[in-house]
Amino acid sequence: MNSLAIYENLDIIKIYNKIDANINFVKTDTRKIGENDCYVGIKGNSNDGNLLYMEAFLKGASIVVLDKYEYKKEDEEYLRRNNKSIILVKDTIKALGDLAKYKRDTFTNPVIAITGSAGKTSTKDIVYSVLKEKYNAHKTIGNQNNHIGLPLTVLALDSKTEVLVLEMGMNHLGEIRYLTNIAKPDVAIITNVGTAHIGNLGSRENILKAKLEILEGLKPGGTVIINNDNDLLHEWYLENKDEYKVITIGINNPSDYLATDIDCGEDGSTFKCQNIVYKVPVGGEQFIYNALVAIAVANIFAVETENVQKGILNFELSSNRMHIINNESTNITIIDDSYNANYDSMSYAIKYLSSLNGRLIAVLGTMNELGEYSQDLHRKLGKLVYEEKIDVLITVGNDAKYINEEAINEGFDARKSYHFDNNNDAINLLKEILENGDDVLVKASNSLNFKDIVEAIK
Repeated sequence: MNSLAIYENLDIIKIYNKIDANINFVKTDTRKIGENDCYVGIKGNSNDGNLLYMEAFLKGASIVVLDKYEYKKEDEEYLRRNNKSIILVKDTIKALGDLAKYKRDTFTNPVIAITGSAGKTSTKDIVYSVLKEKYNAHKTIGNQNNHIGLPLTVLALDSKTEVLVLEMGMNHLGEIRYLTNIAKPDVAIITNVGTAHIGNLGSRENILKAKLEILEGLKPGGTVIINNDNDLLHEWYLENKDEYKVITIGINNPSDYLATDIDCGEDGSTFKCQNIVYKVPVGGEQFIYNALVAIAVANIFAVETENVQKGILNFELSSNRMHIINNESTNITIIDDSYNANYDSMSYAIKYLSSLNGRLIAVLGTMNELGEYSQDLHRKLGKLVYEEKIDVLITVGNDAKYINEEAINEGFDARKSYHFDNNNDAINLLKEILENGDDVLVKASNSLNFKDIVEAIK
């Protein structure tokens, strides 16, 4: 990217020492700055990146973009002597998005965008794993799926990238719209519409509306892939199948890519799709849905069947998502799904735990951002814990107590059900009761720091 393109694509208040230079990458972390990069200073909760511009220069940045800067005469001399530039803008987050939009417009290869209430990251991981068998693919790292992470992913593209797989998250209406108008996807995927962030959005219908914003950036003639087993997406499909090029995936409803002959085991699942057998290395029905999406994408981009099978078999989950930890000395299996939680992903995880063979211990924490629906959805999980025949239930956090209460109301053995206000008490109990051969699920919203529980018992 040339520096002149940066000047032309930003809403600039003032330029200090305009330069003509080739810029390698755009970054927001001074620790990752390299020679001839552009640094965008963003004010966070604890640090103000605007104050670190000189550190960025000293590490090699040629341009810094700031939305807070007090002119210093010594800076003017430094900029001129070292051929560096400061750009003052109204909003550096918007500037980051503007630069990503420009970079996307120069990228002529396909972009795949994924959103949904649950399963976004794992779907991204498995789609990427299949595509990289044939193409030089690039994907969203971890969960960098918001108004900062997605632009940074786009800005990290290089000339060798043949296909880009992006994840899009949201908490409110309008956020996916912003992201999709940067990404301009050729393929848009909606994994499901559940209850994540229902406290912010008010209803599942509003959640559907928010997810469908992804279509606003879809390239003309682009493809939409949906989970046809999801009730709201199925209804949307029936009403809109003639307006878009839609591909459906499913297990229950007749779909373009339908999984049959499913065999779910402790070490993964096998299924057939269009008379071809696929093996998924992670157990749980949700990963069959993910694999079906990957098969659909692979067929769009002409990935050979054996490479699709290989990509699905060898895909790797982003950290803290259904990460299986086997302690050989104690024969205890830990399902570390501690990164985040909503009703849909909690349900998937509990059902997966239920499929295992040892004593089943569910360590569950509060799900955040559910608003007035919180008690009801936590109680629904309690009912599920009872129905799935979990052996021991441990809950932590204010609203997680409703999981505990409802499980007992349904008939769960109160002597094997525990509720705590903090992680330490849960850890102490686990260390006391864990036995050889136990299977332990650890899952909660990220703010509960359940990773500490995993570290203490693994």
